[in-house]
Amino acid sequence: MSEQFSDFGERLCLGSGIEELMDDLGSALAEGGPDIRMLGGGQPAHIPEVNALWRRRLEEIMATPGAMEKMLGNYDSSRGNPLFLDAVADLFKRSFGWDISAKNIAITAGGQTAFFFLFNALAGKFKDGSGKKILLPLVPEYIGYSNQSVGQDIFRAVKPLIEKIGAHDYKYHVDFDNLQVDDDIAAICVSRPTNPTGNVLTDDEISRLAALADEKGIPLIIDNAYGAPFPNIIFTEATPVWNNNIVLTLSLSKIGLPGTRTGIVVAREGIAAAVASMSAIVGLANGNIGQTMMEPLVRSGEILKLSNEVVRPYYVEKSRQARAWVDQEFDPALPYRVHLSEGALFLWLWFEDLPISSRELYERLKARGVLIVSGHYFFFGLNDDEPWRHRHECVRMTYTMDANTVHGGIKIIAEEVAAAYAVGARR
Repeated sequence: MSEQFSDFGERLCLGSGIEELMDDLGSALAEGGPDIRMLGGGQPAHIPEVNALWRRRLEEIMATPGAMEKMLGNYDSSRGNPLFLDAVADLFKRSFGWDISAKNIAITAGGQTAFFFLFNALAGKFKDGSGKKILLPLVPEYIGYSNQSVGQDIFRAVKPLIEKIGAHDYKYHVDFDNLQVDDDIAAICVSRPTNPTGNVLTDDEISRLAALADEKGIPLIIDNAYGAPFPNIIFTEATPVWNNNIVLTLSLSKIGLPGTRTGIVVAREGIAAAVASMSAIVGLANGNIGQTMMEPLVRSGEILKLSNEVVRPYYVEKSRQARAWVDQEFDPALPYRVHLSEGALFLWLWFEDLPISSRELYERLKARGVLIVSGHYFFFGLNDDEPWRHRHECVRMTYTMDANTVHGGIKIIAEEVAAAYAVGARR
């Protein structure tokens, strides 16, 4: 007997790209043998120095009378732990001069939840019958946004400018000439660094987007899950920015605590209060563990030192090595390109005029034990009737796993791509 779902259920209960990604990730990590090469998820690496810090914090909590009991046995406020909120506000005020207090901050059960709240609070259908959308000024964009609406489709996206660099590199840029912010736009949203591509919007691009948002009286939402100041998995110049019209989201996941599901929303007081209200309605309160573990590290500024001196250098080297393996394993005669790796945990590969779709390539690689993500999932919000082959020619792979897994996976990807081009050439 098939289940009958509401319109809400139809959108959220029947599968999605992010569910496929997380199922692959969970199965590979829990059940996969030595031949499974998990290159598809956003799983952060287990950095030894970071893991040692978590052990230290757990030992400190256990050694403090009542601390473990409070962390595990008490509800916190739906907005978040007051000590953690104060520590975050003080860090930003002290480090960047932002005019901010705990009233500008709300905790959520991970960054994914924050965006579900923000998108559905700001966009969708209004009492007067009108509808508003979220503008994505540059796609491809994060796969986890695409199915978050509880009503009609709420995304409008703009294709990027593509700058080809050398023989095998490229970079996306915001196409401001074709970026139209109509009256039905509720907010502008970007991730920085961008998931999936590792693209980092320049300070100038962010400034121009902020000005457009200000002009229209709408928020600019910046997804900072990988960005500065923490976890600072960013390999180029990028200034942390916030003002009363910017909604900045951060997370403890990519610094090494994905299991705590701790998202941080920094916004003007009205939006922060709305997020706290939604947390109360949906889940009563948020998890305590991440906030408790990180509060003294945030208050002391150690989180910035950890990000700058441990986390960022670790991923810089991982990115450099993975990029070198791509050039080592791919035939230079093939029309492959890699987006400039400016941050995040991924390489974004473009196979121009690929004879098969990225989805078929995903299936072929999965059959060989290599799990990547088909790029077509990341191009939502565009006019589906408009043909654009590029959206079916890209894949995302992570480089956070051990060297043998990453290098071996890249070798198999190169083999399958070469085989696809060879078959296409014979047709």
